[in-house]
Amino acid sequence: MVESGGCSAKISPKQLEEVLKLLHLPEDPDILVGFETHDDAGVYKVNDDLALVVTTDFFPPVCSDPYEFGQIAAANSISDVYAMGGKPVIALNIMMFPASKLPMEAFAEILKGGADKASEAGVKIIGGHTIDDYPPKYGLAVTGYVHPKKIITNSGARAGDALILTKPLGTGIILAGQRLGIAGEKDINEAKRQMKLLNRTGAEVMKKFSIRGATDVTGFGLAGHALKMARASKVTITLDMKKVPLIGSTYKIIDEGCIPGAAFRNLDFADPDTRFAEDLDYNLKMIAFDAQTSGGLLMCVPQNLTESVLSDLHAAGLTSSAVIGSIQKKTDKYLIINN
Repeated sequence: MVESGGCSAKISPKQLEEVLKLLHLPEDPDILVGFETHDDAGVYKVNDDLALVVTTDFFPPVCSDPYEFGQIAAANSISDVYAMGGKPVIALNIMMFPASKLPMEAFAEILKGGADKASEAGVKIIGGHTIDDYPPKYGLAVTGYVHPKKIITNSGARAGDALILTKPLGTGIILAGQRLGIAGEKDINEAKRQMKLLNRTGAEVMKKFSIRGATDVTGFGLAGHALKMARASKVTITLDMKKVPLIGSTYKIIDEGCIPGAAFRNLDFADPDTRFAEDLDYNLKMIAFDAQTSGGLLMCVPQNLTESVLSDLHAAGLTSSAVIGSIQKKTDKYLIINN
C-alpha cells in the first residue's frame, strides 16, 4: 500500500534541520536533553533520582502482514528509550487507518502486534489516538525512566573511542528489493527478524559498562546518524564500511541497482560534512546512507572495554555486533567514510 515504508518514509534530514531552525528552544533547567542536538528522545528531570525519557515514532507498513507491522513499529518506537539508557515503561498508540479500504481485522492485528512487542519490552500501552487516513501508519509515544546522571546521549562520543554497531545493515535495501522482486525470501525474513528485535539487550550491555555515547540507526542511515553524533559531540567519526555487518544479499541487491530514494536524501544531507575515501566502493557508500527501520545501536566504547563489550553482546545473541569505526578529535570534516 506504500512506496516507502518504515523509516524510509521520513522527510529529508536536510529539510528537517531547516524547519527546526525556525523553532524556539524552550528554556527550562529540568530539560536535560532537548532537540538542539537531534538526539533520540527528550529527557526531563523530575527530581535528583528520576528523569523521564519521552519519544514518539510512527510510519507506513514495511510488510504485508499487519501483526508483523505492529511488532516492527513498536520495536522501533521503543528503541529510542533504550538508546538513551532508559527503561521504557508506558506508551500510547498512534494509528492512522483507512477504515473504508482495509478490514477492521487488520486494524486489530496491527494493535495486537504492537501490544505483544510492547509487553515483551515490559511496556504498558494505556491509550492512544486514531484517525482515518491512507495509507495506514502506526507507532507509539513512549515514556521511560532514567537516572539523571546515567543518560546516554549522541553528544557523549569521545576521541579515542571505538564504534560498535549491534545489528547488521540492509533493511531499506532489502525492502526495496522486495518491491522490485529481486530480494529472496530468506533475506526478507531475516530483515523482518532484525526489525522485530528489541534493542533491550544492547542497552543492558551499554549500562553495564557505563557507556555514555550512543544512538540508534534508523531513517537517516548509519552515516546520517553518525554525523549527527559527531556534530553533537564535536568530534570526527570514521566509518570503515568493509567492517560493517550486512544482512544476507544486501550488497548484491544494491549492486543490481536497487538504491532506495532515502539513501540519496541522506547523502545530500551529509555530503558537505563528509570526506569520502578516493577508492570508496560506491555500493558501500550508498549502504552507509540506507535508511534503516528499527536498526541497531551505534555505541561509543573506550578502547580498553571494546573486547569485553563485544563478548557480552555476542553472548547475549547479538552475534553480528562489530567494531565498525573510530572517533578522533575534530578535523576539517565531521565524518570520514572509508572502505
